[in-house]
Amino acid sequence: MLRTHTCGELSKKQIGQKVTLTGWVNTRRDHGGIIFIDLRDRYGLTQIKFDPDISKAAWDEADKVRPEWVLQVTGEVFARPKDMINPKMATGEIEVAIDEIKILNKSKTPPFEISQEKSVNEDLRLKYRYLDLRHPRLQKIMKQRDDLITYVREYFHKNNFIEIQTPILANSSPEGARDYLVPSRLYPGKFYALPQAPQQFKQLLMVGGMDKYFQIATCFRDEDPRADRHPGDFYQIDMEMSFVEQEDVWQTIEPLMIELTEKFSDKEVLQKPFPVITYKEVISKYGSDKPDLRFDFEIKDLSEEMQKTEFKVFTDALSNGGIVNALKIKDGAKFSRKHIDELTEIAKNKGAKGLAYIIYEKEIKSPILKFLSDPEIKAITKKTKAKEGDIVFFGADNWKIASEALGAVREECGAYLGLKDSSKAAWLWICDYPMYDYSEMEEGKIDFSHNPFSMPQGGLKALEEKDPLEILAYQYDLVCNGFEISSGAIRNHDPETMYKAFAVAGYTKEQVDAKFGHMIKAFEYGAPPHGGCAPGLDRLLMVFWECPSIRDIYAFPKNGAAQDVMLGAPSEVSDKQLEELHIKLDLDE
Repeated sequence: MLRTHTCGELSKKQIGQKVTLTGWVNTRRDHGGIIFIDLRDRYGLTQIKFDPDISKAAWDEADKVRPEWVLQVTGEVFARPKDMINPKMATGEIEVAIDEIKILNKSKTPPFEISQEKSVNEDLRLKYRYLDLRHPRLQKIMKQRDDLITYVREYFHKNNFIEIQTPILANSSPEGARDYLVPSRLYPGKFYALPQAPQQFKQLLMVGGMDKYFQIATCFRDEDPRADRHPGDFYQIDMEMSFVEQEDVWQTIEPLMIELTEKFSDKEVLQKPFPVITYKEVISKYGSDKPDLRFDFEIKDLSEEMQKTEFKVFTDALSNGGIVNALKIKDGAKFSRKHIDELTEIAKNKGAKGLAYIIYEKEIKSPILKFLSDPEIKAITKKTKAKEGDIVFFGADNWKIASEALGAVREECGAYLGLKDSSKAAWLWICDYPMYDYSEMEEGKIDFSHNPFSMPQGGLKALEEKDPLEILAYQYDLVCNGFEISSGAIRNHDPETMYKAFAVAGYTKEQVDAKFGHMIKAFEYGAPPHGGCAPGLDRLLMVFWECPSIRDIYAFPKNGAAQDVMLGAPSEVSDKQLEELHIKLDLDE
């Protein structure tokens, strides 16, 4: 080794010892002819000193040195003077007086200061990501990520799971997003797809008798970037179990999530065991299937109280089979007109036509008071428990729009009022998702609302006898602090039930065989009941560490436009490569 110690381990125990260190020049200071350098590696910083009285040759070399040069230095460890001790550094009690120095590599002036906590343009940071990675903040993230993955592996192995790597080149399958396609050179006109998830492979592993599987899986989805979703590739803690019901999956994953929260974040788990809320209840109460429960604003249904109201917005909604909802925001009376207008736009983005409200001050104020009777106002106040200083917002439409519009308002108000306590982790399970819903692509058509491989509650009998929109699935999500961390389900393992489930959604037997024939065939050879889930590793870490963007969690992320600005990807390829793949481009000039 070129070093005897790292830059983060020397202490008073090594005083008087001769040591050799290697690393990057973090900062350089010249004090009265003595040169001080903070030498950095991923373990920390050590102050080294060049004194011409100790070694003039070493001092002459150090005089040339600049930030980010790579050095090897040898010298004796001394205690710092008491007034020079730096309690913020692990090595702050010592310094090394250098008598030998070797410049291992010089550095150009970096495009940004690595040693400083300054805001730097993200594309510039990502273009020079190898420099950005030298920053202690990112090195800490990479180390903690590795520690967490190691802990996850140990947890599953301790619980008798087997880690199995599934293929990266697979077939195209509908997982809810666009596939990344890979053309085949050997089979012209045919394509592999990078897997959106190991869904089919892990189910086939259950058929193969591997009754407890997991992996840290790389997944690929051609989706638009956003703050909590990395474009292109992402990672999930993928697991599947045989001979289980959904509660068995929860009882496996929940202790892991509690342990990870307590070991790898500064957050306190608010409730153990995690609360379980049905999809219908969570939308009705919080207007979202990923609510942030660190604050307790709840939506109240006022449909019964508003049956005879003269306010046309409410009566129109009720006469069309909709509902009237109310959301009390504690201390919301202080909202400015501008902020209320902003909340109105948020509600409209969820399909609402507007956002009526009542402000509770010494006297209540509202543009809609003239349309409401005194008994109706009293009923609103009683149901919402509104008091002076509060504001009550209303949503009137069909159940989903009226609920989700107020859910978006609730989310914004929680942030605006500072109620999202970063020291808390509010976990919950959401279950009983609807198996089917109306298609967003084709009006009036029934389609799967979630995962098509989920087992319908009631099995084949429910598919044959119930209204599709009333069928629930053994489908569940795990949510923390307003983010979906995991989806999961008990799978449909029965061929007859599988065909019927797809038939309800309008797929023929021939279409199912063409797309999933390998799955059906496998299930015909004795598939066990099975289920699982796949917590998103990157999103979990983003929530734990309060990162403003999920991109901070990756060593080499894409930018907000799904580009790798360091490597220049995506990029053009040569005509020869395209010819080998039998591909011709048809691009607009």
